[in-house]
Amino acid sequence: MPRHQRYCPANVPQHVVQRGNNHQLCFLEQQDFATYLTYLKEYKEQCHVDIHAWVLMSNHVYLLCTPKDEMATSLLMQSVGRKYVRYFNTRYQRCGTLWEGRFKSCLIAEEAYVLNVYRYIELNPVRAAMVQRPEHYFWSSYSCNALGRSSDLVTPEPVYMALGKNDAERQMNYKILFSRVLAEEELCSIRSSLQQCSLLGSAVAQKDVAAKFGLSIPKQSAGRPRYNP
Repeated sequence: MPRHQRYCPANVPQHVVQRGNNHQLCFLEQQDFATYLTYLKEYKEQCHVDIHAWVLMSNHVYLLCTPKDEMATSLLMQSVGRKYVRYFNTRYQRCGTLWEGRFKSCLIAEEAYVLNVYRYIELNPVRAAMVQRPEHYFWSSYSCNALGRSSDLVTPEPVYMALGKNDAERQMNYKILFSRVLAEEELCSIRSSLQQCSLLGSAVAQKDVAAKFGLSIPKQSAGRPRYNP
């Protein structure tokens, strides 16, 4: 089966997922998580990518980001991924691949879906039954977006900024969003867009973004998406 074409226009938010090869663990100790974040901070500046939300799971990386230049997200993921693999292989005296091929991503075609992706990312540890509440998981941007923890990594997305007139109001309204879990329909929409490496949004919004950047919209598969992060 041919690969889906990689879309990465400038100034369009993207949901990105990188997973371990054959579900293998990518982060074994606290130092591994911290090292990956160090590399992410380094290359997000070099590659001109704003990161709005993130979570590091044991065998997955999830990001909500906006590239400032065309194809910047691809450059970011390649640069971080390669440097981290060198670190990981040296630390654990192993060789070979760590990641499952290319990362998956989808463009977010409509502002109304941006906050759903924020929630999808930061609720991953809760859905995985690792913690009961998102603030209980350390390796996540939730404490920055909801609790005001200072971070050199996180840049607020405009939709997030519109949640309030100041930091306290935005954080309060953001926490309110997490009072309910994402509906099954919302989860399926996000997962399907990732599986197809396509666009997330209403049909009208997808067509508008596709026309603007000259993109094709992959035909959606019937039934539930197979990719289920």
